Amino acid sequence: MRLDEIYTAVQLLDRRAASQYFADEDALQEQYRESGKRGFSVTSADKKPGLQVANEQQYLMVLGGPGVGKSTFLRKVGLEALRTLGRRDFAGKDPGNLLVPQEIFYEHPCIPVMLELRQFDKPDLSIQAVISEELSTCGFPAAEELTELFLKNGKLLVLLDGLDEVPTTTLDHVLKEIRGLVDRYSDNRYIASCRVAAYTFGGFTRFKDVAMAAFEDEQIEQFIKNWFQKDRDLEVNTAERCWELLNSNDYRAAKELAQTPLLLTLLCVVYDEFQDFPKKRHALYGEALDVLLRKWASEKRIQRNPIYQELSAELELDMLAEIAYTSFVDDQFFFAKDRLINQIREFLVDNLNAPSHLDTETVLKEIEIQQGILVERVRDAYSFSHLTFQEYLTAKCLVDNQKIDQLVRNHITEQHWREVFLLVAGLAPGKRGADELLLVMEQHAKAYAANSTFKIIVTWASTVTKDSLGHDKAFEKRVAAVFLALAFTLPLVRALNLVRSLVFALDLDLTLGRARAIELALNLSLDLNLPFSIAKEYQRLEIFDAGLSNSLIIDLSSLENVIPDDKSPLPKRKEFAFKILKCFSTNLKFDFQAINFSEKEIQELTDYFYVLELMIRCKEAAKRVSPQVWEGIESRMVTVPD
Repeated sequence: MRLDEIYTAVQLLDRRAASQYFADEDALQEQYRESGKRGFSVTSADKKPGLQVANEQQYLMVLGGPGVGKSTFLRKVGLEALRTLGRRDFAGKDPGNLLVPQEIFYEHPCIPVMLELRQFDKPDLSIQAVISEELSTCGFPAAEELTELFLKNGKLLVLLDGLDEVPTTTLDHVLKEIRGLVDRYSDNRYIASCRVAAYTFGGFTRFKDVAMAAFEDEQIEQFIKNWFQKDRDLEVNTAERCWELLNSNDYRAAKELAQTPLLLTLLCVVYDEFQDFPKKRHALYGEALDVLLRKWASEKRIQRNPIYQELSAELELDMLAEIAYTSFVDDQFFFAKDRLINQIREFLVDNLNAPSHLDTETVLKEIEIQQGILVERVRDAYSFSHLTFQEYLTAKCLVDNQKIDQLVRNHITEQHWREVFLLVAGLAPGKRGADELLLVMEQHAKAYAANSTFKIIVTWASTVTKDSLGHDKAFEKRVAAVFLALAFTLPLVRALNLVRSLVFALDLDLTLGRARAIELALNLSLDLNLPFSIAKEYQRLEIFDAGLSNSLIIDLSSLENVIPDDKSPLPKRKEFAFKILKCFSTNLKFDFQAINFSEKEIQELTDYFYVLELMIRCKEAAKRVSPQVWEGIESRMVTVPD
């Protein structure tokens, strides 16, 4: 795939403005919570288009974590420099596809030379000689003399990709070479890239430090559109469907990964193959972690020193999982460097018999440099690069250490633990898979359904749906009946909030919009026809016993011809509304007016339906669930607890 076909414009921000905005991890934590977003893009620094910054700065240092698009940006600037030469050299001619319409052009007529610094592994290497070799490869005659001429006259754009990838044995020599080249030939333009955690060496005072900004929605959407450009994809709107799915509540965590171009590429590859994202999200996130842990460096052929002797990738995952879990339990997404160093030391001492005086700060720095899974957000304050990774690793720690009971007991109704529950379901091993998790969740759900008012409604729902002929499962019919009762006894917004997610999870063929009929009737709103629609909807779905539904429709039909119009006096409309309520109560054998929930009971109902919906989602996300166990759980849903 050509660079132009997939490239998405990046945003750069002043590194110092980005890193100095927050004082410590507590300030980061507070700002993150106030943002209401999943991502850790917490800077308020102004962002500029990458090409604009490249135009403005003669010496540019582009910083960022692994996979954020630094190398791609350098290549893009090089391509734009060629286009600038093309506009000059092909004036009045047809340069083919060299000139592509765009908003920002590279303004400087320079010849770009791209140098991949990871290849600089010889101690006596001359950067000027390497530039000469590149020009010779491209067909320039007398390359050595021409290189000297270009450099003296400021005609080159030197792109130095991957300062962090220079082998340790030659790093000092390469840095000296670069500084010498810049000092001798200061009229040229230079752009270097480096992982931000590795940018600890000095001597680049001429360079303006900028950081790659995380992709925002507009860039993610554009990247996806660029990816799916085949004729067939355009015909069936593949990009639009992928973007829509990524924005759904089920894939908010996946969308957070999409802020990093490397991981967005992984998402596009997965969607391209399956035309969907997997319900088993643990596999997707595990693959994303593996990309950063191993595959990215392997594909780029980067030789790295081990983070610590005998610390395998599997053992490192265990260590990161412990770090993720302990901070997540404390409701911390940002943590102090000292705490992190102590956790790493304890793990290495306990598991690899490392000396207690080990320099674990170096281990932490290597994890940040090589993999970018842990990131220093401000001085001495770290977080995981993505909240999704912290959630995945927290789930791994819970599964590995058999802490399912503890998870459910302490966090079952806490919304920010939702993704962890789904990942635990997917990671649960063995033949029984997520059975234990689901059974423990069921036991805790029963406690929320134990109040006497809800028992009355559930008992009625079980009775009126027991002999119905509808194709929905028995508990799904009970859910529909309970919703009708709640719509009569609670304000509509609260009733909808209680069961909306559950109805969608069950994929019930029940139009919740029509359920507004009940509220409209009771609140004497403009359209009193709607209660008839909801009754017919329930009849069509055969939620209730056929005799009950038929008698309800007959009685309602007798009122259909005497519906008061909008100009009728309020007492008349109120009288009619209570006739409708009486019809439902008489025919469905339930006194809806007698039900009165306390605030405590409403909260218990909210928790109950949330847990039921979460159980269904966990079942979908699980790698394995025993059919017999799930059938038993389903049969007991929305019933009176024993």
